[in-house]
Amino acid sequence: MAHDAPRILVIDGYPKDDRDNLAGCGMDTAGDLYVAMLSGICPRASFEIVFPSDPGTALPDGTGLGDFDGLAWTGCSLTIHDDSDKRVRHHIELAREAYRVGVPQFGTCWGIQIAAVAAGGAVAANPRGREMGIARKITLSPTGRGHPFYENKPITFDGYVSHFDEVTHLPPGAEVLAGNAFTRVQALSIHHGNGMFWGLQYHPEYDLYQMARLIYCRRAALTKEGFYTDEANALSMVENFERLHQNPDDKALAWQLGVEHDLLIDTVRQTEPRNWLERLVSCNN
Repeated sequence: MAHDAPRILVIDGYPKDDRDNLAGCGMDTAGDLYVAMLSGICPRASFEIVFPSDPGTALPDGTGLGDFDGLAWTGCSLTIHDDSDKRVRHHIELAREAYRVGVPQFGTCWGIQIAAVAAGGAVAANPRGREMGIARKITLSPTGRGHPFYENKPITFDGYVSHFDEVTHLPPGAEVLAGNAFTRVQALSIHHGNGMFWGLQYHPEYDLYQMARLIYCRRAALTKEGFYTDEANALSMVENFERLHQNPDDKALAWQLGVEHDLLIDTVRQTEPRNWLERLVSCNN
């Protein structure tokens, strides 16, 4: 349904306990990060956030998915291949309904996984383990280089990332648009039913500060997994990310961290959601 001011539904998949935990670490909630990113690109759009992992959550009274011009899936702390979790099944059914009614979808991390599974694909644990912090050398596929989702994006770039799982089998109607050495599917376009999904495994909604807060929040788990040698090592990364966030002109620190303009400049980092809004949601400012 097209509105003069696009109406976008943001689906924040985090359960309340996990949202509270992230907030306690100083991180913005996933839904708020999405609204900040998308409203910065399309100021005339209106946004509503729902939390389908919470008991009793429903769409606003009198609305269905077809009443929205776009649907945006945030990251999530659930595991999509946990068939015993009824919350996961609820998310999958929600994505299938979105495909059925034809509302354009965008998503990151959990979002790309939900969209793939709902359309008939599969997701499993990445045998390489966790990809965390910065996904290096994400490279557009030949299809991605000519796809409108990546218009004005460099062929190779880095992205903020935090995930264990990856798309392992593509659904019918899917095209891989980007990948790297760690994760074969970093971006997908999926045409399924009446709908279209464009999505990413990485997080353009994050910046250095949000990434630092996430590392801080998960420092014990990251150390236990061997990602960091100890918590002091994790906290050092947190401090460096926050220092560079406060002073992005610190070229020496940026060089040490391997951080360049593709992560520091919003208009570069958020090229993909901008293209989704302009091409599929018809939000041109």
